[in-house]
Amino acid sequence: MDISVIILSFNEEIHIARCLTALKALETRQIFVIDCFSQDRTAEIAGTHHADVVRHAWPGAQSAQFNWALENLPIKSEWVLRLDADEYLTPELIEEIKTKVPTLPEDVTGVCLPLERTFLGKRVSRGVGKITIMRLFRFGHACYPARIMDERLALTGGRAVAFDHAFVDDNLNGFDWWQKKHLAYAEREARAMLAEQYGLAEACATKAFYSKLPPFLRCFIYWGYRYFLRLGFLDGLAGWRWHFWQGLWYRLLVDRKILGIRKTCGFNRERIAEYVRVK
Repeated sequence: MDISVIILSFNEEIHIARCLTALKALETRQIFVIDCFSQDRTAEIAGTHHADVVRHAWPGAQSAQFNWALENLPIKSEWVLRLDADEYLTPELIEEIKTKVPTLPEDVTGVCLPLERTFLGKRVSRGVGKITIMRLFRFGHACYPARIMDERLALTGGRAVAFDHAFVDDNLNGFDWWQKKHLAYAEREARAMLAEQYGLAEACATKAFYSKLPPFLRCFIYWGYRYFLRLGFLDGLAGWRWHFWQGLWYRLLVDRKILGIRKTCGFNRERIAEYVRVK
């Protein structure tokens, strides 16, 4: 396949072999692992799977790291596939890519892939609807807009189509790691929501309605919508864990961070805007 794969990594020794092993069946032209100076065996393992390991310091955002890769890697393929180290392609998706990509018309420059999520080792499929994310694109036709959170590839020309089969997000680090990661995410998301509110960043369309709801109350509304109306409870204990921690606890944490930023800035609009911009 005339595809290059770019994988961002940092201390991913428990994931990287799984990700790269799944890619073998796709027979890609190049595989680049952009490693932020991991302190474990990530680079070593990637090398044994014939990936090109390129070390680059973390610039502060996923979008900036990936855009750096697009601008600096010796990419020779027509298409680029972007993956995280804790993600992998299903055999069904690999076959779909092999079959469909060579036949896509020239004006199709991006491909959106369904996401299959697991949480603490259990698949979670209900509550948030079908999620598709652009991860495959013609080289030179997509990049990441500068955003604090919710980084999504954007096409610079052409149009996107959607494939039927999924890639899988399955992190093996456990709950303590997940919770620590989301504590950091909450600060970033709080800043992102304030930036959108004060016109410092383009508003995320999927969260526009949510942002207008009363803080703290909206977290419970969102959780109830996901867990009951969107049938999240049908995923059993896995569904309860996912929707409670990601749909309620995390959203409450974000609202607490927003309130903290407002208090720090004395509820002054200009100071809040400056805080968000500088941080």
